Amino acid sequence: MGKPLIGILGGSGLYQMDGLTEVQEHVIGTPFGQPSDAVVNGKIAGTEVAFLARHGGGHRLIPTEVPYRANIYALKSLGVRYLISVSAVGSLREEMHPLDMVLPDQFIDLTKHRISTFFGNGAFAHVSMAQPVCPALSALLAQAIEEQDFIDLKLLTKGTYVCIEGPAFSSVAESNWYRSIGADIIGMTNMPEAKLAREAQVALHNSAWGCYWGYLL
Repeated sequence: MGKPLIGILGGSGLYQMDGLTEVQEHVIGTPFGQPSDAVVNGKIAGTEVAFLARHGGGHRLIPTEVPYRANIYALKSLGVRYLISVSAVGSLREEMHPLDMVLPDQFIDLTKHRISTFFGNGAFAHVSMAQPVCPALSALLAQAIEEQDFIDLKLLTKGTYVCIEGPAFSSVAESNWYRSIGADIIGMTNMPEAKLAREAQVALHNSAWGCYWGYLL
């Protein structure tokens, strides 16, 4: 089996990928510790992919405990060049309903306790986050979703994701503030994931399922 160019990070509720063939598991050590779980690679419709459960099997890692650097490093080391990150999120807009899918194109990072870079200890660089997701990958993902013709699925191809530390949900005052600064959806894991993918020169897109209606207050 060759190198998997496509990597998939599974969030809450997505701990394995059905339909994978020629499955192999890779336990990968990195300079940043162990990833959340073994990386599983295989083929879907003849295309080789690598899958990693962000929270580990059985969802044993809270958002702050996820080894983000190890996860991105492990996928990159297998040859991944395109990364699809799947997350459960909350809506901050009335027009974004439960079970809608959003392909966010911007992020606001309000995390507090996470290392958000591979650089340091003598390695130095500034990386632009002006456009944090790959527009080409985003367009392909949107096209693939639309071609599936899901009857009840509403797809939104733009949105701003605000990432909070968690694991607690936000207060009413916090939700109102996030909305006032332009956030559309809210989650706990896409930062520093998006920053690290950018530093690792992996094309990123995030697909977010709006599942927690309680954020819309």
